[in-house]
Amino acid sequence: MDTRLILALLASACMGLAQASWREVLPGAQSVGAGEMRWFGLKLYDAQLFSSAKPLDPRRPYALVLTYARQFQAKRIVAASLEQMEKLGAPKAQFPRWAEYMQRGFVDVQAGERITGVHLPGQGARFYAGERLTAAIDDPEFAQWFFAIWLDAKTSEPGLRRQLLGEAQ
Repeated sequence: MDTRLILALLASACMGLAQASWREVLPGAQSVGAGEMRWFGLKLYDAQLFSSAKPLDPRRPYALVLTYARQFQAKRIVAASLEQMEKLGAPKAQFPRWAEYMQRGFVDVQAGERITGVHLPGQGARFYAGERLTAAIDDPEFAQWFFAIWLDAKTSEPGLRRQLLGEAQ
């Protein structure tokens, strides 16, 4: 086989992986729950939790889809995430590395745009802007603390947590 053809096929396969939807990582995922995040009455985003297990089994992969209601810069999303992780007691010594992870995975968003995080327990996380893979992070500790922002019992938004877990009307 021609080397150029092999390289073209490999490049095509890699492009397909980069464009793969988060749904391909979670076949059979269904909505567990949904809610909206507000701050002083201003809607920031809609959140929806997807899993193949209902109720959520945190030992199995799941996805959190955030659809933004307003414009945010990626650096602001990173800073807010670290702030929430700190409130939960995450190890601050890890924050510089974790900030780098999130800077790779997050993009500036406009109203209506989505960032999806997929938690792969024991492995790490994948982030998607729309349907485009932006980062694959193989750090289970980071993934655990990141998704705790919404799902930990000590979250700063217990009402949203209950909605995401399908526990609230």
